[in-house]
Amino acid sequence: MSLPPLKNDRLIRALLRQPTDTTPVWIMRQAGRYLPEYRATREQAGSFLDLCQTPELACEVTLQPLRRFDLDAAILFSDILTIPDAMGLGLYFVEGEGPKFERPLRREADIERLGVPDPGVQLRYVTDAVSLVRQELDGRVPLIGFSGSPWTLATYMVEGGASKEYRFVKGMLYAEPEALHRLLDKLARSVIAYLNAQIEAGAQAIMVFDTWGGVLSPQAYRDFSLRYLQQIVAGLERKRDEVPVPVTLFTKGGMQWLEAIADTGCDAVGLDWTIDLDDAWQRVGTRVALQGNLDPCVLYAEPEAIRAAALDLINRFGNHPGHVFNLGHGIHQYVDPEHLGVLVDAVHEFGFEIRRSA
Repeated sequence: MSLPPLKNDRLIRALLRQPTDTTPVWIMRQAGRYLPEYRATREQAGSFLDLCQTPELACEVTLQPLRRFDLDAAILFSDILTIPDAMGLGLYFVEGEGPKFERPLRREADIERLGVPDPGVQLRYVTDAVSLVRQELDGRVPLIGFSGSPWTLATYMVEGGASKEYRFVKGMLYAEPEALHRLLDKLARSVIAYLNAQIEAGAQAIMVFDTWGGVLSPQAYRDFSLRYLQQIVAGLERKRDEVPVPVTLFTKGGMQWLEAIADTGCDAVGLDWTIDLDDAWQRVGTRVALQGNLDPCVLYAEPEAIRAAALDLINRFGNHPGHVFNLGHGIHQYVDPEHLGVLVDAVHEFGFEIRRSA
């Protein structure tokens, strides 16, 4: 099916470090629990997994924030744990505790039994949702597809859920490193196939979330996370119908490795709120675009404080190409949606101003 050209290509241009008329903005977890319409759709679905696995409902949730806010991108509503679920580990969710796996990976034999999921079979509901969202967007803004990083997926799979101590996965890292590398390689190949299928279905930009990369030591990060991020970047289809599909990598808590992440060949690096944006630009901004990096808690403040925080970040980046405004992590569920509207409008206003004054 032929799809219309983009009417708003600010995000793509910024990720490719090309000039834009203002600073593009989207928000991690922009389709989520802070929106009453999301909560209503989630109740209609019956469960979070059913919401993710029903393409029509996933499409509806993806589009909800775009009806409220002047955002410059949609991001597919899904979950980072779709690949482990497709591998047969028995994903389920516990209220107040988050994701769990019925069959965590604790032995080398468990890893050996895992196969690489076929995106056209076990993950077809995701690519169907991508196609549906692209049709519904009708070229309004680009659609971002995404995946968790191999290290982050492995952390959940070995621990059996979220963790504070990383007892099992770090135990494997130091006691059975080769077993963990085999798992990470399977996951990297799975992520490549999964993201390429999203691109084939219509995703126009890609993001890889390395949520737990920041818990590693420098050497462990290079060996067990960065190595596989680089493998993914090298394996992705970077063009669709001769149009570039930019790739953003985000390691939460990993700003000390900013240069190494930029060296993977990605188009953009996501920043959390632990680094000054002007410092990040000085370090790598001539090589990659930068996305971020407002502390999500700023959105609990009054509108004037939110506007001041947006202006500060835009001034810190300056009138250089390659800034995508975002939070340093996902929006919190208790944020007033009106506050996000203030932020989005402020980013566009101040982005226009800094370009006019140049």
